[in-house]
Amino acid sequence: MNMKKLLTLGAGLALLPVIGFAQEAAEAVEAVEEIVEVATSFDEIGPYIMTTLLFLVGGFLVFWMAAGFTMLEAGLVRSKNVTTQLTKNIALFSLAGIMYWLVGFNLMYPGEFNGYIGGFFNITVLEAVGLGAEDADLGYASVASDFFFQLMFVAATASIVSGALAERIKLWPFLAFVVVLTGFMYPISGSWQWGGGWLSEMGFSDFAGSTVVHSVGGWAALAGAIVLGPRLGKYKDGRVNPMPGSNLALATLGTFILWLGWFGFNGGSQLAAGTVGDITDVGRIFANTNMAASAGAVTALILTQLVYKKVDLTMVLNGALAGLVAITAEPLYPTLFGALWIGAIGGVIVVFTVPMLDKFKIDDVVGAIPVHLFAGIWGTIAVVFYNPEASLMTQLTGIVAYGVFTFVVAIIIWYILKMTMGIRVSEESEMRGLDTSELGMEAYPEFTKG
Repeated sequence: MNMKKLLTLGAGLALLPVIGFAQEAAEAVEAVEEIVEVATSFDEIGPYIMTTLLFLVGGFLVFWMAAGFTMLEAGLVRSKNVTTQLTKNIALFSLAGIMYWLVGFNLMYPGEFNGYIGGFFNITVLEAVGLGAEDADLGYASVASDFFFQLMFVAATASIVSGALAERIKLWPFLAFVVVLTGFMYPISGSWQWGGGWLSEMGFSDFAGSTVVHSVGGWAALAGAIVLGPRLGKYKDGRVNPMPGSNLALATLGTFILWLGWFGFNGGSQLAAGTVGDITDVGRIFANTNMAASAGAVTALILTQLVYKKVDLTMVLNGALAGLVAITAEPLYPTLFGALWIGAIGGVIVVFTVPMLDKFKIDDVVGAIPVHLFAGIWGTIAVVFYNPEASLMTQLTGIVAYGVFTFVVAIIIWYILKMTMGIRVSEESEMRGLDTSELGMEAYPEFTKG
């Protein structure tokens, strides 16, 4: 029974005693009609209100992921670089907010365009104060809530790059790259899928961004790691030298915060909450998201014990994150068992690709490339197992398109920054720590260890 019928029935029953005591029948009918009018109005505006609310709640959950990335990175870098990492994260989030307003949002969602690139410098404009229902686009949600929700995704992409390149990159060149990534690179490629571009028309499927968000961040990080080179002493005499982080408690807290934020990341990507089916699907997405993370963590827990004869906490943390990334491309259609095995393979990917990168001397401080790039690719492929409308060739086309575009553009930008501003601190500065060289903090003995 819909809201209109329910309220009409309730009103009629409530007014029966009044009518029975000689209340004018015309007044009773008028009261019922007013209630029916209210119910009809809710039927019209309810989906708009509920979807707007979904974006706002999902958006501030994804915002909390910024704190998760920050704590994860602060815990996995050495003490002498912690404050720099904190500075990078609050700066990149703030720059993303400005660039997505100036350029990114309307570049990513341009409406009618050629399918490859929209118009530049269309500044986002919000609705008027006190917008009336007659002036709202009741078929979707408020522009403000949509902008807020989508902004959180681009900030997450930049955070992926931050962690991989930690402990040896200069602050200002990194932030210059963030401006290009959040204002132009991410929105252009994002428009191909979520903006209704050529990949969307082809049938490429990426529900919440295993490729659109996570692989893009991973490709940009990989390009930066190659141009930047590894940390001093990381690879020496044919050995990989461990460089333990400063605080695994912070790293674990950061992982749990990311896990929490992911419910908004995936759940909000349902993009609708105005019907029983939509809100039920959001609950299904939450359950699948949690299952994939759990499976990724447990898989990494078991594998590190089997392979290394001891559990590695950082691998377990990244296993959970890899499970989350893997399920992000399709968190709706799988069963709970489907989410489990998709997330479990994400955990396998982390355990075996971290040492693979070390063999190529690609230094990724926090494991961002295995988690976001490799698990993102896997998740995008896994869509075909449960989404009946997805095809393997189309999914592979999307993976290659995002990879080529992001990696090529990123490596060009990194080389330009290297030739102009310089992107790496000096050897002395790296040994003393970036907190001293980049922020001017006094070097204490405990900060220079490692």
